Formats: sequence, C-alpha cells, structure tokens
Amino acid sequence: MRVMGLDPGLRALGWGVIETSGSRLTHVANGICRTGTGPLGSRLVSLFEQLSEVWERHSPDAAAVEHTFVNKDGASTLKLGQARGIAMLVPARAGVEVGEYAPNAVKKAVVGVGHADKRQIEHMVRLQLPGAQISGQDAADALAVAICHAHMSQSRALVMA
Repeated sequence: MRVMGLDPGLRALGWGVIETSGSRLTHVANGICRTGTGPLGSRLVSLFEQLSEVWERHSPDAAAVEHTFVNKDGASTLKLGQARGIAMLVPARAGVEVGEYAPNAVKKAVVGVGHADKRQIEHMVRLQLPGAQISGQDAADALAVAICHAHMSQSRALVMA
C-alpha cells in the first residue's frame, strides 16, 4: 500500500509518501508545497495545484492528515483550516478516504510518546525510513503522519482478521 501523509500549512504544506509491505516501511518521496505571500485565494489555488501534481506523480492508495489544533489567534486557525481543507480535497477528489490523526497520536506512533518535539519526530522518521533525504520539518511531520496511518491500518486489519 502506498500512503501519503500531509502536514497542512498555508505557507508550507508538507507531504510524504511511503510504501508498506507487511510491517516494512519504505520511503518513496517527500517535499513541501510553498505559497509565499499574497491574496489568500491565490495561495489556496497554488496549494491545490502543487498538491494535485504531487498526487498524480505518486498515485497513493491512502492518505492521512493531522487534525488542526486551535491557536490563540482565531484568524491563523481559520487559515490553517483552509489549507487543511485543500489537503483533504485532493485525495477525496481521487476517491481516496482520508485518515485523520491527532498530533499526539502521530507522535506516539512514531516516537513512542505523545509530547515529542519536532527534532525527535524527524530523528525517528529517519530511523524508520533509512536513507530518506527529508526536505524539512514539514516534510518530516508529513512522513510521520503517513507512518502513523500505516501502523493504524495494520492494527485495524489485524483486529478485523
């Protein structure tokens, strides 16, 4: 199964693609869709176009995103939610259901504790995907989401068997 993990952000939307075979995880690709500054609508279109191109290039079977946490600034939370909508729209248009995970669940699945910092997450992603050249923290977070989804899918499959 090929899984795309997404770490939504308006300026930088991280993405990562892994393949699973049993309990084995293999890195396929990762990167960051960047929008810079400008009108919100134009930035959302840019995210949509960039992510759609990545989706077509890698043809994942599954996708997952991190839940949005609420910032102190409501406007920032709303903008993040709009970027998250784009992250969910692209896979949904392809007919792929999108898994959603709380940040603490992702951290626990990858690091073993729910309150790991970004450096710990990136370190553990590198250990689980040896040789992967990671494009930055947003891409590392996206790969962590993909790893979390792969683990959760395997657990669900065992329970259903």
